[in-house]
Amino acid sequence: MQIDVVNAQKEKVASLEIGDAVFGGVVKRELIWQSVVHEQAEARRGTHATKNRAAVSGTGKKPWRQKGTGRARVGEARNPLWRKGGTVFGPQPRDYGFHLPKKMERGALRSALTARFRDGAITVVDELGVSEAKTKQAAAFLKGLGAGGKTLVIDAAPGDDFARAVRNLARVKLVPSSQVTARDVMDAQTIVATRAAVERLAEALGRTGRKEQER
Repeated sequence: MQIDVVNAQKEKVASLEIGDAVFGGVVKRELIWQSVVHEQAEARRGTHATKNRAAVSGTGKKPWRQKGTGRARVGEARNPLWRKGGTVFGPQPRDYGFHLPKKMERGALRSALTARFRDGAITVVDELGVSEAKTKQAAAFLKGLGAGGKTLVIDAAPGDDFARAVRNLARVKLVPSSQVTARDVMDAQTIVATRAAVERLAEALGRTGRKEQER
């Protein structure tokens, strides 16, 4: 598969040959869904908590005797049936994360890249060129490439100047190629990747893709 590599003016400067296992495979949407759910579950803090009858304030003394008053029996003022009493089966702090095999994560990323490549949302540039760490220059660079809306920028080793230049752009996310996920790819409307980043991704995902094709 031949991929065009463009410069800052979106002019073709080279061609990059990538294996079909990376950008030309089968799009497994259920695998992408599992990867997205896994990442969102890992990001949940899980600090929600409610007070049960042991945690709420109040006396533990029996308000009145068990029998003979004509009123309903009750053990303490903190029981859940009373106002300001404890909560029954309320949410407690917990960890929502779960294990997802690395092979499934790589497969989800490969499917996501394939789907976005078929949509024409991926642009490969030779380098992320900004002369200095200025937000205005980064915005002009992305605009020249036709990037609009939520934009994902992928680089093998993002430079400090470009990272400082895009950090004030609200809808632009810069991610190293070693940390990009399927959720990052599917959440972006436009993806700008450097040639080095694509080569790194092809090297990391191509091995698994060849093994799956041989089966």
